[in-house]
Parts: sequence; C-alpha cells; structure tokens
Amino acid sequence: MDAYDQLFIGWASRDITPDRPVNLSGQLYARVTDQVLDPITVTALALSDSNGLQAAILMSLDIAIVEDNLYQAARQRLRQQLPDFQADHLILFATHTHNAPAPAVNVFYPPQPEPVLSLEDYTQSLLQAICDAASEAWLARQKGAVSWGYGQAVVGFNRRPVYFDKTARMYGKTDDRLFSHLEGCEDHGVDFLFTYDASEKLTGMIINLACPSQVSESMLAITADFWHEVRQEIRQQHGSGLHILPQCSAAGDQSPHRLYYKRAAERMLYLHGLARLMEDTRMAERAAIGKNVAEAARLVLTAAGHDIRHKAVLRHKKASFELPCRMVSEEEAAIAQKLVDSNRQMLSEVTEDPAGYAYSHSYVLVHRFQKVIERYQQQTRQKTLPVEIHTIRLGDIVIATNRFELFLDYGLRIKARSPAVQTFVVQLAGAGSYLPTERALNNMSYGATIENSLVTPQGGQKLVDETLHLIDNLFR
Repeated sequence: MDAYDQLFIGWASRDITPDRPVNLSGQLYARVTDQVLDPITVTALALSDSNGLQAAILMSLDIAIVEDNLYQAARQRLRQQLPDFQADHLILFATHTHNAPAPAVNVFYPPQPEPVLSLEDYTQSLLQAICDAASEAWLARQKGAVSWGYGQAVVGFNRRPVYFDKTARMYGKTDDRLFSHLEGCEDHGVDFLFTYDASEKLTGMIINLACPSQVSESMLAITADFWHEVRQEIRQQHGSGLHILPQCSAAGDQSPHRLYYKRAAERMLYLHGLARLMEDTRMAERAAIGKNVAEAARLVLTAAGHDIRHKAVLRHKKASFELPCRMVSEEEAAIAQKLVDSNRQMLSEVTEDPAGYAYSHSYVLVHRFQKVIERYQQQTRQKTLPVEIHTIRLGDIVIATNRFELFLDYGLRIKARSPAVQTFVVQLAGAGSYLPTERALNNMSYGATIENSLVTPQGGQKLVDETLHLIDNLFR
C-alpha cells in the first residue's frame, strides 16, 4: 500500500548576479559582460515526509551548465552545513541561459585580466549561494500542500532544419530551396506543481517546459533570459514573494528562436505593442513568452486549486548506471588533430586581446578538439559514461532528471510510457552534453557531432528505459 503522509515544504533563493564584469558561457568565443539586464538566481525547494526519510532538495540555477565538480563540492559542503540531510539528495539543474558566468571547471575560454571576475572566484560565491539556499529551504520546511496541472504555452521550436541533400544545420535557413523539413517535433506543454502553506496560501510553483532560456544568448549581458519575464508576470498576478522554480525539460534540439514565419511573428509583436518598428525584438519576444507562460499558470492554477492535497505519496529514488560512450573514429580523431594544429597556429599569430573573437574562438576550438583526441586515446579503456538520475513521485506526478541536453524525442518517450499522470522530465541536472537521436546523427550538424556528444543513441534509449524502470517501481 502507498503511504500517504503529511508533506513538509520549504523554499529559499539567492541572487547569484556577479558584481563585476565576467566571462559568459554559451558561445564558441569569449564574451565579457558590459551590463546586467536582470538578476540571475538559484531557487531551492525542499520536500519531505513527516520524518524526513523521503526527501529531496530541488534547486534550479540560472546558469548554462552544472559541472560535476560544482555538484560534488556542493554536496560535500552541504554534508557539513546540513548534517541531518542526505546530501546526495540535493538535485541541481540549470536553465541553460547563455548569459551567465561560465563554470570554473572544464572552461575553455581564455582567462581575462582584472577587473573581470575570475571564474574560480565566481564559482566559490556560487557554491556558497547553493548551500545557503539549500540549508534555508530545508530548515524552513513547514506543513504544506500541493496541487498540479498541465497547460500549454508556445516557447520552444525545433532548431534543426533538414535539407534535400540529407544534411541538417543547426539554425539553418528555411528559405533555402533545398529546405525539406524540421528534423524533430516540438512540445508546447507546460507542467506545473503548485505549493501552499497549511492554510492553502500559494507559496511557490515549479514550471517545467521544453526550451532552454536563450532568447538573448548573443548579448554581452547577465540575464536569466525569458525566465525573468515569466517571474515578473506571475508575481504581478500572485504576489511579489512567490517562489518560482524553472525546469528545462528535454530540449537538446529546441530553442526559443523561430526558423520560419519570423516576419509574421515580429509583426504580431508590433501589433501587440510589445515592440516598436526597427528595434531589436528580443526583449519583446521575452515579454511575449512571459505573458504566455503566466497565462498558462493562471489557467492551470485556477483548475488545480480544486484538488489541493495536504497528504500525498512522496517517494524518492536515486540510481547510477553506465551508458555506452560514443566512440571517436580514426577519421574524426584526424580531423580533430588538424583543427587543434591549425588553431594553435592561429593563436601564435593573433595579436589582439584575449577577449577578441579571433583569439578566443581559436582558443575554444583548440581545447574542444583536444578533448576529442583525448577521448580517442582513452576509449579502449573507458567505454561507458557514468550517469546519475533521480525520480521523485509526489502523488500522481513524477519528476525525472538527467544530465544531458537531451533531444526532445527521448523526453517524449519517457512521458508517453510513464505511469504517472504527469512526468516532469528535467535535463541538465549535471554536466551536460548533447544526446542526439539516431536520425540526428545521420544528418550531423552541431548538437550531433563528435565534439559535443558523449553517448550513443542506444545509450539514450537505455536512459529512457532505466528512467521508466525507476518510475514504474515508484508506483508499485
């Protein structure tokens, strides 16, 4: 029999906006910030049963990726800071904004001189913010209640056009005479989990949707991207103190950028008064997403309010297993070596500063393709990649995490086969790399090439099957 227990819920957040210029992550060249558009944050939600045996702390970070060393350091520090909590039940995941500081581990950007904040120093402050927010959320737990629901909001679009010559191009042109179709589908569904205090006052919400926060990805600015507008819109409706925890569902082949019908969409931004003629429409696009998600939240919250539960099944399972590595071919290793050699030559010839495009781009490529060569040299000894996943059942819903930029197809397989009424798939809960599908590998292009893909599509299916096995056990 499932044990229905009183839920205990705690929230906390921290501002992680750097106070100085910083190197941004997300592009294949260095970008040093020239402004802060809006704050970036970490948000923590602590959930437990009455005795704390079934428990988790979920934490969303407005950064691009959660590196392994950051994860390990956070858990190690939390063991000391919060000894009554099982630290490996701290679950971190990124919104994948391309406008936050790069993590200090496995960073391939050239270091910048003062006054640019070093990534090592930023990582230390980020680590402290993670542990402080986690501790506060856990210690703030009170009797509470939850409800959940499903809505729709157009945010993400498939970003891989396929052409009649059997190739794909990330962000390729769709007005090309060879354009055939978009490689995969899109998911405009939004999963919501609402939390309440004991008197059923709304305290926070999880919002799970299949799109990274990258409308403003090329700007030299710190920003949480469209999640800032989502938070603003929802808090205007439901209170400024409301906690909002974003989750990026499987979206390795998705982005908020339309690849067709762009002029029609821009025209509607003007007609809605969100943008003015001849101006950059990125902020207007973010405003539109904020309004769309907030409206979905309003509609779902109204309906979900008819089914608020103070007691529910809470079960948390963590698992670790190995996925088959994508092997580097001899040809791919040779190409990688040529790219390393040619870009090292470029570095010796470039005289501009380390933040310049030419120098930093070559610097990034040297390090990226050197990693491919190292994989080639080690792959006879290391044929699998260890992964950690978490599955949390809360009543009729499940939250299932993975470390990858997981192509949408895999997420849909999990959702379609899951016994839960709703399944919140959460990607980038760990050091990410793309996990493309078989058809993406056949079409190639960025996201499916050897330097940014560590696991085979067969490994992707194993991830699906192992996740579903854990979910099934939560409902037995």
